[in-house]
Amino acid sequence: MQIKSSGQACGARVTGVDLSAPLSDDVIAEIRAAWLEHRVLAFADQAMDDDALERFTIAMGGFGEDPFFDPIEGRENIAAICREADEKSPLFAENWHSDWSFLAKPPAGTCLLSIDIPPHGGDTMFADQVVAFAALSKARKDELRGLTAVHSARLAYAPDGAYGDKDGEGDRSMAIRPDASANETYSHPLICTHPETGEEAIYSTMGYIIGIEGMAQDEAFAFLAELQAWQGRDEFTYRHKWEENMLILWDNRSVLHKATGGYEGHRRELHRTTIAAFEAA
Repeated sequence: MQIKSSGQACGARVTGVDLSAPLSDDVIAEIRAAWLEHRVLAFADQAMDDDALERFTIAMGGFGEDPFFDPIEGRENIAAICREADEKSPLFAENWHSDWSFLAKPPAGTCLLSIDIPPHGGDTMFADQVVAFAALSKARKDELRGLTAVHSARLAYAPDGAYGDKDGEGDRSMAIRPDASANETYSHPLICTHPETGEEAIYSTMGYIIGIEGMAQDEAFAFLAELQAWQGRDEFTYRHKWEENMLILWDNRSVLHKATGGYEGHRRELHRTTIAAFEAA
């Protein structure tokens, strides 16, 4: 197995391993070590089907909770991230976020498998939040360590949210299911310690974070907007360009991600699984 760094803030390209077949414990351990080091891994030249995607997800920690998406037909744990060529609905997931940070036990990671890749555009952006936190002054780090963020899916997946009842002019191809449960809130430290590496990272961003405990809402909004501008600075990012037959694995505990467009008139589909929260032995 060969691992080549992207040369950007995070990310690495992996070749020389066949994810379509069952993997040995040693190979899984090697992949996990590379994942924790680079935070985002791109496995090139993979002839994977949905069975292989599920098998790999189980090997990396098992299936996590996937609210607000319907799975693809015949599967319980695979969702299609899809946009048809003529679709007019707003681009899905185009703001920085960490997947499902609003859950009581957010997922450790996410897998995306390329199914239908347009000839241009559709890059996925990642922002390394370990690097972003490390670049702050000591005083700023101490300030952020003392804050607790309030997370919720309400702005996205509540019936009146961005992907709610009025979303997409009726033509969104993705099977999103908004629900009143999106109004629930859970609190997490703004600065989280990675349970496997011990590294500190800024956890999630505004959108899924709707407030800061003990802070007035207008003050919290201004604070979160300023922090988000820092979190997505160019020096903390990696721009991933998709290829046919590629699987991406990323660590939700240490990076943010967002979608980009630029493939109007072309279809794009990826199959996604969520990796369960890490439970220490």
